Amino acid sequence: MTRTTRTTKRQKHEVRVRRAYEAPEPEDGTRVLVDRLWPRGLAKEAAALDEWLKDAAPSAELRTWYGHDPGRFEEFAGRYGAELAAPDHAEALGRLRELAAEDTLTLLTATKDLRYSHAPLLAAEVRQGVR
Repeated sequence: MTRTTRTTKRQKHEVRVRRAYEAPEPEDGTRVLVDRLWPRGLAKEAAALDEWLKDAAPSAELRTWYGHDPGRFEEFAGRYGAELAAPDHAEALGRLRELAAEDTLTLLTATKDLRYSHAPLLAAEVRQGVR
């Protein structure tokens, strides 16, 4: 499949999830870091961010409790969903939905294993509000 074909088959307002350490791609659209802490060893220029929305990330308490333990992921997902529904996350979630409505949105995280990260959960919440 050529790059042109892949681009034309993408959704108009795709929400992607990538590691912050990966090199930027033209298909990324708007790049937003959604971690509460800056990724270790990543230069700000290399990140090529458009925004950093700390309030879209899980609370420090939730992140510490979870510790990226796959055995806790299901409960983490429920707790994080509850946090996203709280008013203090509403502004950040609204901003992400605005960005997703305008163009492709790429959520960036430093998490090593995206399967057990908050970013795919957040991407699903953003998609839900854009449609």
